[in-house]
Amino acid sequence: MSSISLRLSESLHKRIRELAKKEGISINQLINSALAEKVSALMTVDYLEERAKRGSRGRFERALSKVKDIEPREEDRI
Repeated sequence: MSSISLRLSESLHKRIRELAKKEGISINQLINSALAEKVSALMTVDYLEERAKRGSRGRFERALSKVKDIEPREEDRI
């Protein structure tokens, strides 16, 4: 496990302390969790951008053409 020194504004530190207390976890756990969520979100954007590069409008349209042109069921209507 690694450690870092982190400088926070007093107002942010206060809010983090309050949130951690409300959640019943340590400030360290809260920051770890928040950072993991952010990293995951950024990695997801990268992943989706890579997938989009492999996409093909032609293949999409061919797949879409195989879908029957029927009215949606009543429970699926908007």
